[in-house]
Formats: sequence, C-alpha cells, structure tokens
Amino acid sequence: MENLNSLSPIQNKRMTCYGGVAAAAALPSPPPTTLTTLPSSPCNTFVREVGSGGAEDPNTVVKQSVDGFKWRLLVSYDGTRYKGWQFQQTPPTIQCILEKALTQATKLERKDLHLVGASRTDGGVHAWGQVAHFITPFNYDSLDSIHAALNGLLPPDIRVREISAAVPEFHARFSAKGKIYHYKIYNDAIMDPFQRLYAYHVTHKLNAAVMREAANHFIGTHDFSAFVNSSRNDGMPNPVKTIFRFDIVNMGALLQLEVEGSGFMYRQVRNMAALLLQIGKEAIPPDIVPKILATRDRKELAKYTSAAAPPHGLCLVAVKYNAEHLQLPLGCPTTSLGRHHIVSKCKVPFY
Repeated sequence: MENLNSLSPIQNKRMTCYGGVAAAAALPSPPPTTLTTLPSSPCNTFVREVGSGGAEDPNTVVKQSVDGFKWRLLVSYDGTRYKGWQFQQTPPTIQCILEKALTQATKLERKDLHLVGASRTDGGVHAWGQVAHFITPFNYDSLDSIHAALNGLLPPDIRVREISAAVPEFHARFSAKGKIYHYKIYNDAIMDPFQRLYAYHVTHKLNAAVMREAANHFIGTHDFSAFVNSSRNDGMPNPVKTIFRFDIVNMGALLQLEVEGSGFMYRQVRNMAALLLQIGKEAIPPDIVPKILATRDRKELAKYTSAAAPPHGLCLVAVKYNAEHLQLPLGCPTTSLGRHHIVSKCKVPFY
C-alpha cells in the first residue's frame, strides 16, 4: 500500500472525503474515468445505466471505476414544455438541459458526469423533489458557487434546490426506498387559469368519499401488472410494489391524490388516478379495484378507463432514502441550500 506521507494534497483530500486509507489507495491514475472489471474500493465504484445511441438503457448495467467525487442534487421543475426527464437525442428533456448546465459549470464532458435521476418522469409531469447525482474528478471547497452557477445557466422552469456531497454507496435511483407523488384535480365548472398547467380539470362533480374507499384498496403489497403500461420497459420488471398510503385530500375545488409507495412502474400512478376518477364519477363501484388487481391484466383496466390521467396533474413530491445514504462524507463541503444576497448598509448619509 502507498505510504500516506507520499500522498499529494489532492490525494490526501480525497482520502479524507471518502474516509480511509483504502479509499485513497484505490483511486486510479488519470484519465479520471476508466472502464474496469477489476475489483475496486466501494469509494469509487458505482452502477451506471448504459444504453445504445447515447441514451440510458436500464436493461444494461455495468460497473465503472471512477476517480472522483459524487454529488447529490435536489431538483424542481415545471415539466410543461419538456419531454420528460430521460435523456434522448431529440431534446428538450430535463436531463438534457441539466447536463448542458453541468458541462458548462464543471467544464466536463457529458460522459464524465454520469448524471442519473431517481425517477424518469414522463413528458408534462412536474417535480418538486426529483433527486439526481453526478460525478466530478475534483472536490469542491464550497458548493455555493456551483449552485449559483447552475441556476444561472438553467431556464427559470428548472431549479436546483440543493446540492450536497454524497457517500460513494449512494445512487439516486437504486438507493431509493420510496417515492411520493401528488395528482391534482380541479373539480369545478370553470377552470382556474392559474391551475391549468398543474391540475386536471374535471367538470363532473366527484364523490371524494367513494374515491377514498377505493384508494384504500391500493394500500399494501400487490402485483400492479394491471396498472402498468407496457409500451416502455423501465428496467423494473418486478410488478409487486407496496403502497404505504393513498390519501384523497379536499382543498376547495382542488382534489389532491397523495400516494406514497416503495416504487412505481411506468404510468402506474396516472392509471390509478384514472380509475379513481371513474369511481368518483360513480360510474363504477369502489370494490372494482381489488378485482382488477387480481387479474394482473392491463386489458382488464382498459374496460373501465381507456387512458391514463393526463400528465400535467402529476408531480413527484419526494424521493426517500435510508439515513446512511444521506450522510455527508468526511472532509467534503457542507450542503448548499442557495446563496442569499445581502445588501450592505449605505455609508453615505441621507439628508
């Protein structure tokens, strides 16, 4: 093992950040990112999704050894004018815009950032609590400057709310233990123009009580095959998910569906919302939910609702992780929550 006294200041800083001699010794020499099949320290190994054509394909998983530092982002966005989170060759997507800002702020290439999001939201879906991570081959003394730079480069409908150092074991997607989604319905004869981009307008008077009764049937561990669209393989073939809570909240004309679960498959939340809307209109009874679940057949759901609820009513509110994945590594900068500008006192007297 390399003598600690011979380590450069940069290597010493990396060793401190990742918490040990083994971490410092395991860091490879430049170039900063190298593909490897050799065993490596947990401090610099992570699982990355790799696909064809530059787009991420979750069906292909490789391990990469990365000489660098991992950073966690908390991101909010208005998804109205974007084609979802996932990178694709034809922009605009949230990941494309965020990667462009990161390449400008860090001076790194896209392939070296390894940006991964916790949830690959659909086009038109919003997020208040999207989580992502990226890699740099260098450390930061402070995160306030890059935080300000990113938000200065991003369009006003995308904002990085928080940047923090992440432990090597953290992965924005694979470390997630739960997610919270809200679906908003504006239930009135006339749509509030200020809600039109964030709530689905339903003029038929909905029965919130029967919707709550139906939502309770979703709670627990079930096979949700009947509520997933098969047009996209999201890399999570196990259809068994656990719903921890499913609340229907009245807020005047707004009816908010709040669902928290261990994970969700492609369009699962919007399909559940679509069925609850039909139940709220009293077109079908609440006990239809367990019957559809039992079939594990998407065609059975199609008998009662022809399409998923529109995307603009859906918002990713939060992604949950175990506490150990949210700990800050030793020697790394403190979390940046944004820089407040302070106006200094004027020294010229007023008359």
